[in-house]
Amino acid sequence: MTNANEICRMDATSLSAAIRDKALSPVEVVDATLERMDALDSTLHAFCTPTPELARESAERVEKAIVAGESVGPLAGVPYGCKDLICTAGVKTVSGSAAYANFVPDEDDVVVERLRDADAIMLGKTNVPEFGYSGAGHNSVFETTRNPWNIERTAGGSSVGSGAAVASGMGPIALGSDGGGSIRIPAAFSGLVGVKASMGRVPLYPGVKDERYPGVSSWEALEHIGPIARTVADAALVLSVIAGPDDRDTRTMPVEAGFDWMESLKGDLKGLKVAYTLDWGGYAAVDPEVQRVVTDAVKVFETDLGCSVEQADPGWDNPYDGFWGMVIGQSDLTGMRRMAEELGDQMTPHLKEVIETDWTAEQLTDAVMMRKHVSNKMWRFMRNYDLLLTPTLAVPAFEVGIQGPTMTDGREVDHFEWLHFTYPMNLTGQPAASVPAGFTDDGLPVGLQIAGPHLGDAIVLRAAACFEAARPWADHWPPLLNEMGL
Repeated sequence: MTNANEICRMDATSLSAAIRDKALSPVEVVDATLERMDALDSTLHAFCTPTPELARESAERVEKAIVAGESVGPLAGVPYGCKDLICTAGVKTVSGSAAYANFVPDEDDVVVERLRDADAIMLGKTNVPEFGYSGAGHNSVFETTRNPWNIERTAGGSSVGSGAAVASGMGPIALGSDGGGSIRIPAAFSGLVGVKASMGRVPLYPGVKDERYPGVSSWEALEHIGPIARTVADAALVLSVIAGPDDRDTRTMPVEAGFDWMESLKGDLKGLKVAYTLDWGGYAAVDPEVQRVVTDAVKVFETDLGCSVEQADPGWDNPYDGFWGMVIGQSDLTGMRRMAEELGDQMTPHLKEVIETDWTAEQLTDAVMMRKHVSNKMWRFMRNYDLLLTPTLAVPAFEVGIQGPTMTDGREVDHFEWLHFTYPMNLTGQPAASVPAGFTDDGLPVGLQIAGPHLGDAIVLRAAACFEAARPWADHWPPLLNEMGL
């Protein structure tokens, strides 16, 4: 008989199969996961709004359907965490902001609908920094989320609670959203897989919505919703459920003939041409331990996977300032400034600072031109390569309570410059995944980013699956769990 700890260490693909075979029941799985949440979440604070009663009701419904021999969805009985920027009808969506402390949406996000139709079971909402405007995981409303690998460190952001939940076995999968790295950041800091599919693969609707501040956090031109998981197969399984066109998001694209998320995992990488960069040609300061771990991971593509690997980069100008202009240019600046005035000290200081800045029309239009510059450099570059490998992040997980280090590899940096490798992929819209590359000397996970060409989702997932097979990571768990007998 499978015990609760064994259940919590199972991946979603295995759980789904065991539930379908009636070796495990959905109620048994949910009870085990809720027990794990009771044991851990007072330390990690991954969930800001847990929904145990709703989860048990859903598990009972799915179990009755299975017992009755009815058809069930591909994620039947599998528990998941839902990022608190993603709308859930009847369940609070606070978005890490005091302005939304009691906000309850009247409709589900498209991806929540699709997971429910697939019979997945939501455990609750996972913590975020205010409106997702940070790569670190603290806000003024809820307790700060901690990294299971070291509770004095951040688990990243903005999908911080989703990363901490999956890394500690509080559900095998979780939803994140990614406007500048927010799926890949917590994946890298927590030793997980995070996939940002191509722009348009996964629909976005409705986003943050409130009559008082309509469109206040509107990142549609940059944002992607996607999975955080322990394995590449689990990430592909979630994408097979949530991806596909929807008339509520006019940017979504039809599925190409023959494209299949699970089938994309099959095959090898022999003969592929792979580029890698550790610093984007010099402007990105990168921690030496990250450089070491990622360099070792890159070698696997040549020595184990049969790729032709060379160091190269697209050669664009540093887009850091322009990225922030893109973020602000999409937001309801009028509404956000009114909110900042109303909230005062309750608003996150760096967010208040950026929205109260006197942005000029030239800065915002320069940001659009910068995006075109990066995109044009990238498509030309990717015509010569099948894959591009980089560190996911420039640093390992840093201490909680800050937005980022101001010194990296002996160089002074802005406190968000550790994100130099993630946000360009939001500017271009190309697919990118973070996978575990290894560990620092003091046991912190380091992520490898695998990026593909425009619409190259299949090759990104195949590359991630091949790297996982060559350097498996799913059995690596934070020492905290062993210390707590979990």
